[in-house]
Amino acid sequence: MTILLTAFDPFGGEGENASQMALEALPDSVAGARLEKLLLPTVFRTSGELAIQAAENIRPDVVLSLGQAGGRKALTPERIAVNLMDARIPDNAGFRPADEPVVPGGPAAYFSTLPVKAMVRAMEAAGVPAMVSNTAGTFVCNSLMYAMLHYAASRRPDLPCGFIHVPGPEDGLSREELTRGVAAALEAVAENL
Repeated sequence: MTILLTAFDPFGGEGENASQMALEALPDSVAGARLEKLLLPTVFRTSGELAIQAAENIRPDVVLSLGQAGGRKALTPERIAVNLMDARIPDNAGFRPADEPVVPGGPAAYFSTLPVKAMVRAMEAAGVPAMVSNTAGTFVCNSLMYAMLHYAASRRPDLPCGFIHVPGPEDGLSREELTRGVAAALEAVAENL
């Protein structure tokens, strides 16, 4: 099994992104699954385009994306991505969309096709706080999740995709806890698909 694992670079003037920290700390394989790691820019549309291009080139069995959600105290697999870009702050390219679709004419929303509850149970069993989140927001993380699910639905319906938000560096989880939690989620994905 090959898993395409993506994360984001720092944004909003911050010096680091916890999703990048987790991506870099993970080994190249988890639970027998080979990880293909990709760091994405925190930029609307571009992040989705690059992730889709990687999925086309690598042909992974699963795509799991990571992103940072400051203020959260747990790792949160996202259940739903919505077809909406609405930003409180600009992305790293200076783009600040308001009420724009991720994919014009696309469905209103997509559900994750990963086993989000099994992922939460695995992370909790690994001693890392976790819970299902019902919204990926309307910033770049949601845009990427929606773009990947739209790609899978329209071109690779056999490709499970999903997203985990991780707490920011200041939110109380160590790099080791983030890494252990994401590794446990990846194990759950490998075991449940």
